[in-house]
Amino acid sequence: MKKTKILVHKDFQKNQIDPRIYGSFVEHMGRVVYTGIYEPSHPTADADGFRQDVLEKTKEMGVTAVRYPGGNFVSNYNWLDGVGPKEQRPRKLDLAWKKVETNQVGTDEFMKWAKKADVLPIFAVNLGTKGIEEALSLLEYCNMPAGSYYSDLRCSYGRKEPYRIKTWCLGNEMDGDWQIGHKTAEEYGRLAYETGKAMKIMDPEIELVLCGSSLSTNATFGDWDQTVLRNAYGCADYISLHQYYGCKGKKTEDFLALSLDMERFIQAVCGMCDAEMVRRRTKKQLNICFDEWGVWGLEDEAVNKDIEAHPWREAPRFGEQFYTMEDTLLFSSMLMNLIRYSSRVKIACQSLLTNVSACIMTEPDGELWLQPIFYPFAFMAEHGKGIVLEERAQEDTYETAEFEKVPYVDHVTVYNPEKKEVALFLVNRGEETAQAVLELEKFQLAEGARSWALYHKDRKAMNRENHKNIVPQEMKNFRIRDNVLECEMEPLSFQMICIPLAE
Repeated sequence: MKKTKILVHKDFQKNQIDPRIYGSFVEHMGRVVYTGIYEPSHPTADADGFRQDVLEKTKEMGVTAVRYPGGNFVSNYNWLDGVGPKEQRPRKLDLAWKKVETNQVGTDEFMKWAKKADVLPIFAVNLGTKGIEEALSLLEYCNMPAGSYYSDLRCSYGRKEPYRIKTWCLGNEMDGDWQIGHKTAEEYGRLAYETGKAMKIMDPEIELVLCGSSLSTNATFGDWDQTVLRNAYGCADYISLHQYYGCKGKKTEDFLALSLDMERFIQAVCGMCDAEMVRRRTKKQLNICFDEWGVWGLEDEAVNKDIEAHPWREAPRFGEQFYTMEDTLLFSSMLMNLIRYSSRVKIACQSLLTNVSACIMTEPDGELWLQPIFYPFAFMAEHGKGIVLEERAQEDTYETAEFEKVPYVDHVTVYNPEKKEVALFLVNRGEETAQAVLELEKFQLAEGARSWALYHKDRKAMNRENHKNIVPQEMKNFRIRDNVLECEMEPLSFQMICIPLAE
């Protein structure tokens, strides 16, 4: 049996977790918007056309913030197409996904949905085919009080009060040549700086996110980030990272070790930000907005072939993947990384909310069901709030071609003084039972600890046919004695243990 021993102390605290790390992402891609969050003909649709079953599950999932409207979509998007009377909105060709965009959902509709879902909006501006003027007009429409052209336009469409959207992304994945309007790092850095500078003149209260690298494996990673930081550090508050992992051609132990690549990615970009901070001799520290992350199990070639074979559809089905137990374990470790590095990762967006690489799956005019990745997200969003504790661990490890030491048990511990609780999140990467021991020093424990786990005898099992195939199970595989928790985890499993406190 593989063993992991973890020591935490109440006084050894790393940082407070920003709740926005439990964000998600809604892009005009596939069926994310249309027949995803919005379907006026659906039996559960409200007066604004939003599926209430999706709204309920978004709240149950614990989503705190949502990025919109893209994604690749934003780099060829004119936001003016999506406001005003719906019958007058143009049908446009979306070049990112080769589909027809009806523009029946736009800025005002999304903001209505965000209020219903009780999430903070994170908006992206088009720095692909557009630039400074378009970004300023959208900011004026959203954030400025009545009395100017675009704010009065908003008022004329029925919204008198400004939305006061705080967080704005300066473009999307501008490092990738797949992006409409792709730019070099120098070109993007200069445009981002001038756009951000102008936006903060208009509204000094906003915070801005630069486009960092969209994959840790990109050939330009490092050079891109350093050049962008050198050009645009002065206007920015965050730099974004994007990361997806797929299991094609990988053994389970290699696939589950990829969360270590994500850790390395975060560490490297933090180092670049801090190097630029020192170079500028400033106290201003840039943090990370990890605004796209997830598991991408589909082959891009197959998705692209489908798009090319059937272009210019409305709300086409593509990119709809079905997550396995194995995928769920890596997904869990990725989210645990965001908790672990929350001293610098302040915002994160799981990608995407519905239908495409999603937690929530819908059928047009039909039912809704949940992917297994929904559950660890919901557990961590509810119980992973508060303070990340320093951990000292002795642990059995294994080696892969890329990583010398991969812990069999991934772990992170969160102390929530308000809920009077310590939550331990665990992933057993191994194919046999693993023992996890947690020693809690200076904590006064109370009775009533509870635990839930996700596991399945078939690592390739999913919820596609049997929607209840992988669901949380309450566990009794642990004991607590003298402030020491001992747990014997199922093979290839995710587990959460919540320990109530007496003080």
